[in-house]
Order: sequence, then structure tokens, then C-alpha cells
Amino acid sequence: MIHSANFCVTSRPKRLSRILAAAAITLSIALSARPQSAPPGSLHPQTPEDLVAALHAAFGQHHARAVHAKGILLEGVFKPSEEGKALSRAPIFASGTLPLIARFSDFTGIPDIPDTATGANPRGFAIKIRANGGDVDVVTHSFNGFPVASSDEFAVFLRAIAASGPGVPHPTPIEQFLDHNPTAKQFVTSQKPPPVSYATIGYFGVNAFKFTNEAGRSTFVRYRFVPRTGEHYLSPQDVQAKGPNYLLEELPRRVAEAPVVFDWYAQLAEQGDATDNPSIAWPESRKQVLLGTLTLTRTAGVGTDSQTLFLPGTAHPGIEPADPMLTLRNDAYPISFNERQ
Repeated sequence: MIHSANFCVTSRPKRLSRILAAAAITLSIALSARPQSAPPGSLHPQTPEDLVAALHAAFGQHHARAVHAKGILLEGVFKPSEEGKALSRAPIFASGTLPLIARFSDFTGIPDIPDTATGANPRGFAIKIRANGGDVDVVTHSFNGFPVASSDEFAVFLRAIAASGPGVPHPTPIEQFLDHNPTAKQFVTSQKPPPVSYATIGYFGVNAFKFTNEAGRSTFVRYRFVPRTGEHYLSPQDVQAKGPNYLLEELPRRVAEAPVVFDWYAQLAEQGDATDNPSIAWPESRKQVLLGTLTLTRTAGVGTDSQTLFLPGTAHPGIEPADPMLTLRNDAYPISFNERQ
């Protein structure tokens, strides 16, 4: 049994301080050996409104997404595999080729964060597959894991970021938080370099789902998206030569020349793998099953981004959320979406 355990850069001081605060969370933080009796911040049950407020506290008040605010949409199709159909009775695996929309993004809720900034990691990748039985949404990012185990802890993490801007004495709240949370420390200090393209980086779904097939057999899975081009990243020298919007500018050129293709895999859980703790990555030895292929062929129309909402915790026949964090995400995202309007 599985254990349940657009985008200009500004130099205005307020905007710059928010960028610096966001970037600080992914710097290698020199932690001292100061004794501390308890982790900073108190852990209380968080409402969806609480979580959106914590994101705004960390990244600023604005009428954009509360997180992954800077991004770009592409359109294409999803072609399922026979292996996917064997794992889940979901219509998307039995319906043939289906249209989809995909969004690549930078981390933070700062709409004009430079693509080269340290705080722009992890990159985001979300898809919406248009199916007759209802859209199937998937949200992933470019790090295999999450900084904390629950939404309640994530709110504390965000508030620590918000309280750790320039001029705050050391140890800052985020330094104190990381002193007591080694998984979060690994998250903020182990991000990959900036990618050559949004299309040259792998993406991970950190929340678990329960797949059930036609025979009634259930399997717990996490998602992965693997680029057909392979993974390619910039050297420090290359990063210095790139502009603040290089990812946004590169992707339309790339897709105009050839489709961007990702293979979608399900990583299968085994006995003892936590399905309710996204901060713990499953072992690489776990079997991966190809669910299908995403082929992105063009950029989406102007205005589509602001009107698109992804709800990754929605249940479908054959696909059920297994991680309770997905339920809160589904409740929080519409709050941020309505603020956009």
C-alpha cells in the first residue's frame, strides 16, 4: 500500500527590491551555526485566500498571476500512447489526437522578472488538454521536488521571503527558515542554470495522482515532461550575454522553424513512496511509462494568457488527485485569476 505520508524591466526602487528579494531565495545562503530553539514562523491551517496573500506578500501586489506571472502560451496537440490507456481509463488516453494549450513561465509573481535572474527558477510548464469530457490541466516545474511538504508550510516559506528584503539583519527570516528546513534549503540552492530555451529543460509534476484503468486497477503516479531536443543550459558567460526577456523572445522563433516536442511520462510509485508529500522525490529507479507526446506548433493569440486558468487538482474518470495540496491549489488559483480580471 502506498504511504500517504508585456514584459519590460524597470529599475524603480520598489520593483528592484522585490526582484532582489525573490532572487535571494535561490542564492546559495551561507548558514551560520547559531543555536535556535524553534523554526521561525508558526504553522496554522491555511485557506486559499491565505496562500494567495502570502504569494503577494513575497512577490508584490499587482494584477497578474500570483506566481509564475511572466510567461508565454503555445498551442499544439496531444497524442496519447497505448501504455497510457493501459494505466488509466481517462478519455484523453483513448480519444486520439487532442488540441492543447501550454504555458511556459518563470518563477515568482513578478511580471517583469528578468529571465536571467536567479529567482526566475524553477521554470514552469502547464498544459491544458481540450477533451470532450472536460479539460485536463497539468502544472509542473523544472525541479524534481517542492521546498515543503504542505500548503501550510509553503505559506510560512513565502512569508519568510517577504520579510527578508534588502537591509534586513542576518539571520534573515528566510535564512532562519532554511536553518530548520534542509529540504527547502536544497530547493533554493540546487536549481539548474538558466536554460537555452523553455523547450530545452525537463519538467516535473511534484504532486501525486491516482490512475485507475478499465479493469479497476489503480496506480499512483507523478508526471514528467522530457524534451525531445534534450536538456541544454547556458554557461555563466552565456547568461551575461542574454537579455532580460531572452526566453520569451527565443521560443516564438524556435516554434516557427520546427515544432517543440515533449514526451509525457508517468513515474510509478512503489511501496513506501509518499503520495502526500511533494518535497520528497521518488527514487529514480521507479518505472516510467510513456503517456503520450505533446507537439507545440504555434504561439497563442494575443490576450489568451490573461484569460487562461489551469486547475491541476480537478478529478477526471481514471485520474484523481492523491496529494491534498492539489485541492488547495484548485481553490487558490481562481482567486488569483479573478484578481487578473
